Amino acid sequence: MPVRIVQSKQNSRLKDLRRALAQPGRASQPLAAIEGPNLLAEALRAGLHLPCVFVALGSESLLDGLSLPANAEILLVPRELLDSALSTETPQPVAALVEPPQWSWPDILANRANAKSLIVVLAGLQDPGNLGTIVRSAEAFGATGLLCLPGTVSAWNPKSVRASAGSLFRLPLLTVTTEDCFTRLRQSGVKIWTTAVSGAEPANRIDLASSVALMIGNEGNGVPAELAAQANGAVTIPCPGPVESLNAAIATSILLYEASSQRAGALHE
Repeated sequence: MPVRIVQSKQNSRLKDLRRALAQPGRASQPLAAIEGPNLLAEALRAGLHLPCVFVALGSESLLDGLSLPANAEILLVPRELLDSALSTETPQPVAALVEPPQWSWPDILANRANAKSLIVVLAGLQDPGNLGTIVRSAEAFGATGLLCLPGTVSAWNPKSVRASAGSLFRLPLLTVTTEDCFTRLRQSGVKIWTTAVSGAEPANRIDLASSVALMIGNEGNGVPAELAAQANGAVTIPCPGPVESLNAAIATSILLYEASSQRAGALHE
């Protein structure tokens, strides 16, 4: 694999890295950026294409044992130069440019025999750490995919990528229009549940073992009324303690766990 030493911050690949970190998810930005040897290993295990890997001079051993493709470009960069391109407070000595996986609606919708869809719909979620945590929980509890509506932070925001701990590389995810989202879900027989604090059914009293989509709203304002009106019903998580609402990622994780538990129970009935 080609290995080069880079000494200038004007290097085109370093510019690509800065751009990918600053403008994640834009149509004009085909590459995403990841940081750290763990995410690099996860990306390789997921089979993502890595056009370029950056490693700080003196830290080359971090690449040992990684099955880097023969055509991956390896750039050795002075630590201070690499740090200046990265976005974390304590930058890691390894980063890479990756091609995000290309998913489609058939990937999101469970179309295997007897399979039931479990989809998370994010409606204006703004915190990238929450989004990444939701992606990780969605994979852990067997979700078939995740849909991002307009106004939702990019899943390839560096904080989202780190919080997902590699799940983003494997879980089908689409950014879709509101119209396409609800039309496709209805056509596929997926029941849509919007989350709500009050006036909703407790999660353990509704059927989450069938094909369902769980709609999660903005951290401060919840699901917009016009989107909630598109749902078949509203679901809530009863909280006996004096707490009005839960963090979006925690609430989603609890709902996904409930769905997973119901599905496991249905298999043993």
